[in-house]
Amino acid sequence: MPKPPSDKLFRLVKRLTTAEKRHISVLMKARPGEYNKYLALFHELDTATQPDDVAIRNRLYPDAVEGKKYPELKAYLYSFILKCLQVYDEKRSVDQRIRHLLHSVEVLFRRGLYDDCDDLLSKIAKIAWLYEDFSASLEVLYWEKKLAYTRMDVDFLHHQLERLQNEEQQAVRLLENAAAYRQIFFQVYQVVKEDAQHNTREQLKALFEHTLFQSPDQALSHRAKVYYFRALNLVHYVQKDYPAFHDTGQQLLELLDSQPHFLKIDLSDYIATLSNLILACGLLGRYDAVNAHLEKLQQLEPITLDDKQKIHRQYFTNKFVLCLYTGAFQEARREMQRCQQQALALGPEAFESASFYFQFCCISFGCEAYEDALNYLQEWQNQPKSVEREDLQSLARILQLILHYELDNKLLLESLLRSAKRFLRKKNRFTAFERRFLKLMRDLMCAESTDSAHFLLQKMFNHMKHWRTDPAVQTLLQTFDLEAWMEGHLQNRSFADVVRAKRKAG
Repeated sequence: MPKPPSDKLFRLVKRLTTAEKRHISVLMKARPGEYNKYLALFHELDTATQPDDVAIRNRLYPDAVEGKKYPELKAYLYSFILKCLQVYDEKRSVDQRIRHLLHSVEVLFRRGLYDDCDDLLSKIAKIAWLYEDFSASLEVLYWEKKLAYTRMDVDFLHHQLERLQNEEQQAVRLLENAAAYRQIFFQVYQVVKEDAQHNTREQLKALFEHTLFQSPDQALSHRAKVYYFRALNLVHYVQKDYPAFHDTGQQLLELLDSQPHFLKIDLSDYIATLSNLILACGLLGRYDAVNAHLEKLQQLEPITLDDKQKIHRQYFTNKFVLCLYTGAFQEARREMQRCQQQALALGPEAFESASFYFQFCCISFGCEAYEDALNYLQEWQNQPKSVEREDLQSLARILQLILHYELDNKLLLESLLRSAKRFLRKKNRFTAFERRFLKLMRDLMCAESTDSAHFLLQKMFNHMKHWRTDPAVQTLLQTFDLEAWMEGHLQNRSFADVVRAKRKAG
């Protein structure tokens, strides 16, 4: 059976920015006539919507015999594009620039141009120190000793060997220190992410008591301090110490702002820090600060595709949370449209639609667009299930029942109630609250008058105070204000009006 054609060249071309495509085209046009075929293939792939090797090969090689060259053409173009991108990325990637300069040192050394090596090494040393590339600093020191040995420059070694050894020891110490903080950050991150409910107190306590956490002064470099505060920030969040979560986030943001040259090469820590600070301000009710940080996040200039995706995801996720909490549902719906338009530019394979569908459902509910809300909820339920989304499964069943109740789909409610009960029992988490809510919906379905429905809702509303201390119910109420829905029916007011009034009252 023939091996299916690879589409990795197609995927690579589709990920290129306009500037990158222009850069590659210019380099190909500058080559001799043989590159016309490569340029033609490049343009074919750029304009194609789907990878279609047969159609493209037939257009480039009408002769079937010549068409046998097509796999070789693809392989060469793939390699050529990667080389072009390496050159292009040197403008933004300090690491690639340093590696390129170190390769140049080796080239000059092989040709006996030792003084020129000295000039480059001095340049590399300054860049490496500025950007805390301690492994590159060690390579510079290695080359300095190698050049002295090659020249048989005993006088240089006599005067400089002690300095070289001290700098080498310092670079090793800084490298190991940064690596230790990086390791402990990822340990904290792993522990938290593996348990969505954060039942990790003992594990986190052991990490928190690590000697590296005793003081930020033990972090010997900027990068090490960033990992120190990121780990500490995450620990405070899991411990629900929200003031400390906010304060460490603010300290981290100030630390990152104090070294802006690092932000020109890597924005990932800055995006994560802003996102966590937005969450902290929201948890503390500082909504003006939330909006200020959201604006700052939106104004960031992304460096990589990953930056674009994270800025898009974090901005809209947090913006929707703010709007849902404050009752700004119409504003959220406008933002929804902008979110979906920007997602098209990112490409469907890069957009995590599942992370937004649940929020879209809640926003549509607040706008009383119940059919839209049902459609978004169905889209969310059709996504592959994951552990991180397990706590929302119960809420999804509750929302589904509420939406059908609002649409007066009484014929469907009976079967949906049975389905919800089966699902919750199967998950071994059929809580007292969930049983009580399903009974409420069954009774509402049978209520013969508005007064009867109000009596049932008032009874459930009065019981809510008994469940507010339940962590599962707290999570539910943070995502969807069930009490506001009941209160709206009891007072003959819209859900959105009740939410806004609650937040205004504090």
